[in-house]
Parts: sequence; C-alpha cells; structure tokens
Amino acid sequence: MLSKSQLHFLRSLHLKKFRKEHQLFIAEGIKSITEFIRSSYAIETIYYTPPFAVQIEKLSPKINKSLIDETDLQKISALKTPQGILATIKMPISEVPDMTLLQNKFSIVLDNIQDPGNMGTIIRTADWFGIHQIICSNDTVEAYNPKVVQATMGSLAHVAVYYLDLDRWLPEADMPQYAAMLGGRSIYDTPFGTSGLLIMGNEGHGVRAQLLTKDVQHVTIPKFGEAESLNVAQATAIFCSEIKRNTRNF
Repeated sequence: MLSKSQLHFLRSLHLKKFRKEHQLFIAEGIKSITEFIRSSYAIETIYYTPPFAVQIEKLSPKINKSLIDETDLQKISALKTPQGILATIKMPISEVPDMTLLQNKFSIVLDNIQDPGNMGTIIRTADWFGIHQIICSNDTVEAYNPKVVQATMGSLAHVAVYYLDLDRWLPEADMPQYAAMLGGRSIYDTPFGTSGLLIMGNEGHGVRAQLLTKDVQHVTIPKFGEAESLNVAQATAIFCSEIKRNTRNF
C-alpha cells in the first residue's frame, strides 16, 4: 500500500510544474513501459498490480519495483481505465539538437502544437517513418504530458524531442526547410531531396509568419474533396509518407 506522501508525489507528476521540478514523468501500460525499458531512458520505479507480478519480477534488479493494489493504482493513474502498471521515468537532459545528428535526414519542426493527442500521434508517426528528431517551439505542448505519452504508444522512447526558440534556431539551421502552408507548391510536385526540416504549424493558425523566411519553401497537400481542413497529425503523416517515398528515389 502506498503512503499518503507517495500518493501525493505520484499524483503531482500529472502536472507540468512538478514534472519539471522532479525531472520525472509517468508512462502507463505494459507496451509503453517495455519500450522505455529497452531504450536509453532511465526507469525510476515501476508500480504494478498482481497480474503483472511474473513479468515484472523477471526484470533487472536494478529497476525499482513496487507491488500495489488496484485502489492505489486508480489514485495515481492519469487514465480513466488504468492498465494495471505505471512507471516513473527520468526525463533526458534537454539540450539544443546537435546539427550533425540532423544532417542527411529529415526532422520535424513543430510550431505551437497544442493538442496532446495530436502531439502524441505526430511522435508515433515520426517513429513509424524512421524520423528520430522533433524540434518544438517552447509553446508546443510538453512531450511528457501523460496524454501525450499515452498517445505515442511507446514511440516517445525512440524519438528525441527538443524545445527551443525557433525564431532564433531556424534561421541558423543550414538545411532545406519546408513549411506546410495553404497555397504552397503541391507536395506531389516538390523535390524534397534527402534531408531537411518539415515545419508543421498550430492547429488553428498554421506556421507563424516570422518563421517563414525567404528560404523556407511553402508546400501544401492538394485538396480533391470537400473537407475544410486536415488535422495537423494527419497532415504530418501524409508529408512524412511523401518525403520517404521521394527519398527512396535518390
């Protein structure tokens, strides 16, 4: 049984303020937690209910483990229907991405993405297409928000997410840059090449004007039907698919 102080601490990690203070975040579900265990992330503690006892006890003794009951899990879970297992995980040290890691490949840039579901889906999409770097504006939703972590389905363990001042960083990034924009060149007629930055904008307002320097190419997904718009996560998936198809032709 968890103490009142333990319950209070774990519930506090649902809030960004305390995640930042303690440099910890929560992941739930055996699939996500397994992916983090296999990655470079450091697991602090795994809290599990009896049905997971056999699986958890096989893990490295270096990982802290705590058997709890369903009542305590309900109190610390961010889910309406907890999945029987929850882990606290240490956040990686936040740094400016090394430009050498971005060369000869595509990375995604997110400008003021607000919806946790969209953010999580974009991370999962990046993982699917083998894109391992996402650079975010400081006002983009936090990657360690429980709803984001859940939506990634473990893919956050494979994708590095950075937060920085895009107004300063993008002009200094010596790489081809493509912004998703209405009225831009068709995605199907754009020669993407083998490397670059794909810039996706806010759900309602798109990419901010100050990021659209003269060297940024405007690219759009042509509309063939009657839908008013595409969800930013859907649009990112289409862009990633076309970029990868284009890259394979080189």
